Parts: sequence; C-alpha cells; structure tokens
Amino acid sequence: MAGLSQQLLRRKPFAQPRGAHDGPELARTLGTFSLMMFGVGATVGTGIFFVLQEAVPDAGPAVMVSFLVAGVAAGLSALCYAELASSIPVSGSTYSFTYHSMGELMAMVIAACVLLEYGVAASAVAVGWSGYFNELLNSLFGFQLPDALSYSPVPYEDDVTGLVNLPAVVLVFLCTILLIRGASESAKVNTIMVLIKLGVLLLFVVVALTAFRADRFDHFFASGSAGISAAAGTIFFSFIGLDAVSTAGEEVKDPQRALPRAIMGALVIVVGVYLLVAFAGVGSQPLAEFSSDEQQSAGLSVILENITGSSIPGTVVAAGAVISIFSVTLVTLYGQTRILFAMGRDRMLPDRFASVDSRTMTPTFNTIVVGVVVSLIAGFVPADYLWDTVSIGTLVAFSVVAISILILRRTQPGLERPFRVPGYPVTPVITVVACVYVLSGLAAITWVIFSVWLAIVLAFYFLWGRRHSRLESGDHEGATR
Repeated sequence: MAGLSQQLLRRKPFAQPRGAHDGPELARTLGTFSLMMFGVGATVGTGIFFVLQEAVPDAGPAVMVSFLVAGVAAGLSALCYAELASSIPVSGSTYSFTYHSMGELMAMVIAACVLLEYGVAASAVAVGWSGYFNELLNSLFGFQLPDALSYSPVPYEDDVTGLVNLPAVVLVFLCTILLIRGASESAKVNTIMVLIKLGVLLLFVVVALTAFRADRFDHFFASGSAGISAAAGTIFFSFIGLDAVSTAGEEVKDPQRALPRAIMGALVIVVGVYLLVAFAGVGSQPLAEFSSDEQQSAGLSVILENITGSSIPGTVVAAGAVISIFSVTLVTLYGQTRILFAMGRDRMLPDRFASVDSRTMTPTFNTIVVGVVVSLIAGFVPADYLWDTVSIGTLVAFSVVAISILILRRTQPGLERPFRVPGYPVTPVITVVACVYVLSGLAAITWVIFSVWLAIVLAFYFLWGRRHSRLESGDHEGATR
C-alpha cells in the first residue's frame, strides 16, 4: 500500500488517453454541431432569462461590464479547456484533467467543485423555470399553480414560501428520463430547444430596442468596482455550458477536432447573445424596475408586457423560456452524470456509479441518483441561495484548468495537442487572475457553504476513496507519483 503522501500526489497515467479505458465505456455518437448546441443549451438561458434581475441591482448599467468581465474570464478559460479536451478527450472534464496533471487529492478537490457546480446549477435553473412556467399558465389560461406548489418551504428574506416547488421537481424528473434514454436522443432534443431559445431572445431584443433610451446608461459606474465584481460573480455561473461541452469528450466523434471547435463556437454565440439582451434590456426600462417583485420570477416577459402593453410578446418569451430552459437543466444534469461516471470508473466512488446500461449505453444508476438529489434541492431550496454557490465551483474549476495547462506543458511536453492555447503562458496566467478577481466579489456565506461542502467530500476521500482508488489497487499501469 502506498504511503499517504504518495496516495495524495499520484497522477493518472497518459498511457491510453484515447483508447480503451479500465472499466465501462460510453458510445461515441455526438458530432461538432450537436456538441456546440450542448454548450449553448447549457449556457444561454440561465444568465439571461432570470439572472439579469439579480445582477442589474448590483451593478446598474455597468452590468454590461460585468458580462464582459465574466465573458473574458470564460473566454480565456475556454481556450484552456479546448487544449485539454483535445488532448484528454474523456468523461469527467475538469476532474479528469486535474487527475492527470495535479494528482488524486486535487482531483477530489475539483470533483467537489464541479459536483457543486452542476448539481446546484441544475437546481437553480429548475427553480427559475418554475417561475416562467407559472407566467405562461397565467398568460394562456388565466391561472397558475398555488403558492404552496410553486415555492419552497425555506424562507428567503421576505419572499413567499410554500410546501414544494412542484414544477421544478417535475422538470428535473423529465430531464432524467430523457438522459436515461441516451446521449444522442438528448442531443437532438437539446438542439431543437436551443434554436427556439435563440429565436425568442432575438424577439426580445427587437421589441426592447423600440423602448430604448440612452439616458438609462447615465452614471454608468455609479455602483463602483464592488458592484461590478459582485454582479460578475452572480453572472459567471451562466458560462457553465463551456465546461459541459468537455464532459462529453468520451461520446464525441473525432474529439480532437470537434471539442475545440464546439467550445469556441459556443463561446462566441453565448457572449454575443448575452451582451445584446443585456444592452436592450437595460436601455428599455428604469433600473429600479429590475428589482420589482413582478420581475423576479419572469423578468424578460414582464419587460415586454410593460413595453407593448400587450401580453402576447411576453407570452411568447415565457413559452420560449419554458422550452429553452429545459435544455439548460438537461445539459447540466448530463454533465453531472458524466463526472460521476468518471469518478466511479476510477473507483473514487462505488463501481455502481460507472455501470452502463447495455441497451442505451448510459450510466443509468448514477443518472437516477443525480435526478433524485437535484429534484430535492430544486423543490425545497430557494434559487437565491443557489446562484453564487454555483459560481464559486465554476471559478475554481476554471482556474485549475488554466493551472493544469501550465503543469502539463512542463511535465508532458510530448503529449499530443491538436489544439494549443494561443499566447502561452500569458493566457493561462491571465485566466487565473480574471477568475480570482471574480471570486473576490462573492459573499462570505458563499465561501462558508463551499468550505463545508469541500470538507465533506475530502472526508469521504480520506475515509473511503483513497483506499478503493483504481490507482491504489494497481489496475492502472504507469501511475505517476
């Protein structure tokens, strides 16, 4: 048995990064376009359909800068993800990259980050979807679900409480069923929903610009750098889709080419759409209205109703949000299951998490586990407690990806790299700096929640994971210590 220090620092070998793996494998069924739509599907929606109402009160009109800061940090990270995903095209994304570059202990730290990132993101988005679903019911049929079935029992400030957020639970259940059916089926449904989503957001931009007033951007920097960084921290989780692309590395045809192209293509689409919608939205109404109660659950729909005096445009946006935010939940749940699959195959979790259904070629057991846990969080925890918790996991993961680039360029100079980060080593260093800046704007309670979760995951690793690791049993040859 290896000593403790050897266990903590041992690294997964590069002997067969593109060939057969120890343990179960997934079918390669996804192409570049489907993968790009995965990235857009996981990203566009969370940041625009309801986080705008959270970020504008912090940053004011300078929320444009907040989106740019988050976008620059995500763009730099995307370059790093593209290099690592093309070099190590396996399930697990940041967790797997870190296992290869920094060792087992850091891999578990990052596992804690990405499990928090994906699990909480799926829950937060499902809660937001619930608000648009009720808005759509009200617009179409003149009624909505009672508060008891639309809100969690956990209070947040003066918000309404209920028994359970039933629409959020149902959404997670539907996504779980679709994921169990298979990755290619999920990708087709996601692509359709993404195209609907982009069309609806284009409609919002066109209508909102009819009420545009330049004076709403006066006193642009009144919130100061603190407000900008706080808003950027809240917004940043919406770039989680870029990470979701790399979790699919093992199910992609020609991953060395497809992964970098899909990541960069998704980034361009996402940043462009975010800036357009934010610009049109801020210019269309007084800033104080973003904090109003009526905009907290379905903000973009309410903005259009206020502009046009008609419920039709708002109903279209609400319908688009109900359809398209489904895709965000779907892809974030997908990413969570693939990270758990990689951890199960490495025996950092019980083998059952890596079991693959022989018919659908999907990790059915861990998909069901993820669905149950996420639905419980979505049903009983308000979204306000979830936003920043997602951001901290995403930011730490993005930082570690950049650091992994620096390490692997030195320790594995001969590793095949179909895509290389431009501007090395400046780009990875700037990526870390940008992520640290956004992290500095997160609230103290977010750090407390993150620290408690990290302690739980590391306790599991020291008590169970390190003794059952595939590297501990010697199933991997060539492990580096």
